[in-house]
Amino acid sequence: MNNLVFLLALIPIAATQAEDKPAPKVSDYYTLEEIPIPKGEMIEVGGTEWMPDGRLAVSTRRGEIWMIHNALGDDPKKVEFKRYAHGLHEVLGIAYNKKDEFLYACERGAITRIKDRDKDGVADLFENYSDGWGISGNYHEYAFGSKFDPEGYLWVVLCLTGSGAADANTPFRGWGMRISPEGVAKPICSGVRSPGGIGQDSKGRMYYADNQGPWNGTSSIKWMKPGSFTGNPKGNIWYDLAPDMKKPAEYKSGGRIADAMQKIPEYQPPVAQLTHGVLGRSTSGIICDMTGGKFGPFSEQLFVCDQGHSNIVRIFVEEVNGYLQSATFQFMEKGFGSGNLVGVFAPDGTFFIGGTNRGWGSRGKKPGAVDRVRWTGKVPFEVLEMRVQSDGWELEFTHSVDPETAADKASYSMKTHAYIFKSSYGSPVVDKTDAIIESVIVKDEKTVRLKVKGMVIGSIHTLKMDALRSKDGLPLLHNTAYYTLNQIPKE
Repeated sequence: MNNLVFLLALIPIAATQAEDKPAPKVSDYYTLEEIPIPKGEMIEVGGTEWMPDGRLAVSTRRGEIWMIHNALGDDPKKVEFKRYAHGLHEVLGIAYNKKDEFLYACERGAITRIKDRDKDGVADLFENYSDGWGISGNYHEYAFGSKFDPEGYLWVVLCLTGSGAADANTPFRGWGMRISPEGVAKPICSGVRSPGGIGQDSKGRMYYADNQGPWNGTSSIKWMKPGSFTGNPKGNIWYDLAPDMKKPAEYKSGGRIADAMQKIPEYQPPVAQLTHGVLGRSTSGIICDMTGGKFGPFSEQLFVCDQGHSNIVRIFVEEVNGYLQSATFQFMEKGFGSGNLVGVFAPDGTFFIGGTNRGWGSRGKKPGAVDRVRWTGKVPFEVLEMRVQSDGWELEFTHSVDPETAADKASYSMKTHAYIFKSSYGSPVVDKTDAIIESVIVKDEKTVRLKVKGMVIGSIHTLKMDALRSKDGLPLLHNTAYYTLNQIPKE
């Protein structure tokens, strides 16, 4: 009897201890460290690449490439910077080719391949690799270059000429290009407005980040599906130079994405619409975690930078009925030195982020920065995947869930909103609704099934999970998911 009393007495104590646990912090799981920029240098990072000899290469918008030695050392203050190349034109993307040992730099008007022949740490060979698009003197004509895809091609995404009232004044502005191993540039998709970055996933699918503006109610991640149109018609004047592609039909401004999907067969809607002012405001670099678990539990998911908010979000992508869509989560919101633009993973799982405020301003106040993020080895309690079903979603978590809070409908709430698909700049939030959580099934220790009434194609579905707890009593590190719904699976 005494033993029973003793055991019963332990129950409220255990519950109190779980409730009193300090709220988890991102720094418990991921450390963020600044790599100091050399005094007197202006290194506003536009491209990053990990070199096979262990150097970190960073390119700058001012036309330089620097090599950072000892970037993986315990003390980031002991790194060494050495300028590798200069005199280039705003390098927004660098990629190393193991086959020919050249470093490929995406400049505004061309891709240049570069080599250090005498191995003194300074480039001495510069060759034009591809220049199959136009360029004027306009400030906005950025060109973002990718890493090599599985077939040995590079991809480039080209900003329109101008911003709010942008146009396509030179060939293939507002397009994506794919560059063959022989350097031949071929148009691959149209509909681009103002990209901020480019990257591919584990399946070799290429994406670019488009920023809020005409035909973009909010910043978004878009699939560069060959032959597709991604939304902004300004660049469609160049279809005469792309005879293998079908020009999309014109669309009247003021509708919705779901309507455009029905009326324009070539249209590929955003894979992720990033709620403006919440997840960011200037979406940029796209980096896939291919470290095999060295960066934590999110293997093969996308990490996406934002220049204005100086943050990183995480995106889980899935394919439904031939379209891509996704769930987005905050990942790391504070502490970066400048406006995050690009990133690259080192072989040991260290994540390097490069940034610039470029005069636009950013929450990270420095003009340029290089930061590194490392996993501590502790797994945060997070939604790992959010998979759409015919009547709701299935949530998979990184930890075992508390059965009681996980099964309680009150632990979840969902709202939806959309943006207007229109030719003028941006969009207000429209079509706001409350989606109803009708039922919850805890399928196993880490999986919960939500039945939801009120799923809306073309809208962002914001799921909050404030009261949910892990089996150990922890709240979610990030308790909100933002699902971009383009298709609902068939039964």
